[in-house]
Amino acid sequence: MSTPVEFKEGASLPTLKKNISQDNINLYAKASGDFNPIHIDADYARKTPLGGTVAHGMLILACVSQMMTNAFGRDWLSGGRLNVRFRAPARPGDVITVSGTIRRMEKGDGFQMIDCDILCRNQNNEPIITGDAKVKVGDK
Repeated sequence: MSTPVEFKEGASLPTLKKNISQDNINLYAKASGDFNPIHIDADYARKTPLGGTVAHGMLILACVSQMMTNAFGRDWLSGGRLNVRFRAPARPGDVITVSGTIRRMEKGDGFQMIDCDILCRNQNNEPIITGDAKVKVGDK
């Protein structure tokens, strides 16, 4: 956990900024085994409706998960859930910012269920990913 989060409704989660480079995308392709040319072949991608290479959706989603891990640590890693929509592709050269807000909290017996709104935007403030996350915090 990098920055402690005050667990209350309306609280902002610590934001995460990431530079997306073609090198990042190529490394992710290697790690995931997803060598779709839309991600790694600039000549091919230029001829598609996307007009150039784009990052793997799961690479960007990993940034969302990293932001949640920074906020909730082990509680997120041991059972956090995401429900998201991909709104636009992230491209090499983009700087994405992942943010979240605690929308609702429910107390349980020794734990709290926390629902968060999630947003990932590019440097032009365009949404890349929107959605929500749920995490159980405290004794399980």
